[in-house]
Amino acid sequence: MTGTGRVLLAAPRGYCAGVDRAVIAVEKALERYGAPVYVRKQIVHNVHVVQELESKGAVFVDEVDTVPTGAHVVFSAHGVSPAVVSAAADRGLHAIDATCPLVTKVHREATRFARDDYQILLIGHEGHEEVEGTAGEAPDHVTLVTSPEHADTVVVSDPERVVWLSQTTLSVDETMDTVRRLRERFPALADPPSDDICYATQNRQVAVKKIAPASDLVIVVGSANSSNSVRLVEVALEYGAKAAYRVDFAHEVQPEWFRGVRTVGVTSGASVPEVLVRELLTELAEAGYVDVEEVTTAEEDLVFSLPKELRTDRHGARDSRAMGGRRSS
Repeated sequence: MTGTGRVLLAAPRGYCAGVDRAVIAVEKALERYGAPVYVRKQIVHNVHVVQELESKGAVFVDEVDTVPTGAHVVFSAHGVSPAVVSAAADRGLHAIDATCPLVTKVHREATRFARDDYQILLIGHEGHEEVEGTAGEAPDHVTLVTSPEHADTVVVSDPERVVWLSQTTLSVDETMDTVRRLRERFPALADPPSDDICYATQNRQVAVKKIAPASDLVIVVGSANSSNSVRLVEVALEYGAKAAYRVDFAHEVQPEWFRGVRTVGVTSGASVPEVLVRELLTELAEAGYVDVEEVTTAEEDLVFSLPKELRTDRHGARDSRAMGGRRSS
């Protein structure tokens, strides 16, 4: 890698409030109950985070039926269906729900609209844990819509009683295009009470849109199974970056990416700790990209409360961030 140039560092980037809460939940559970603490699926979609928690004693499992009876299990930030909650209870597991509150909001919307006998058009990616958890709240009422093109062919039973909900980590533009196409076919399509795409996903996409036109290359730090990280690459390309790539770690950066590159845009997905971005900046500086300009499009100070089981330590002392709120500057 060779070059002399600048870096446009997007802000906001990295951890959102829901990811921060989920990772701390696993760490606090390990402190309070001791290892092992089991986690259903990846607590968040990031290779580094999972490896770090494993080194502290977390054990990641695909399903709760592999967790020893009576053990502590944490549900990931992406949420679970009622069937998973019941399966954990049947095994006598001590469940700690680290579902992002914004995902929980979508679950509640699904339950409410199903109760009112709406067909729910859930915009999302097939197989994603968040989609599985949301659909599981009302399986007889949910129809998955996976793309704008799919919106042109989806079948509904009553065009007068349909509502759309969405996976929180999607591309804002693609989701709105999907909704537009659905509404062209079903004019009575109802909206959720508030936007389902989370503030952090929107903020990170807005920041990338800001730096992309001036970037010869955009590097997104994030894992392949992180929906919002993958979307950031797509958004960068759509909004003018000449090239864009996703990496888990700085050492994955390829020298050929930098031929003719003067300006490098850098950001990270909502599941990515800042240490990984700093490692990338160090790598770029060693290659001559030493002029770093942070481009800020929003300020984030929201802190979510911890799961109720973890708001005090084993001695009964309340954790300083137990009830969430706003982070002081």
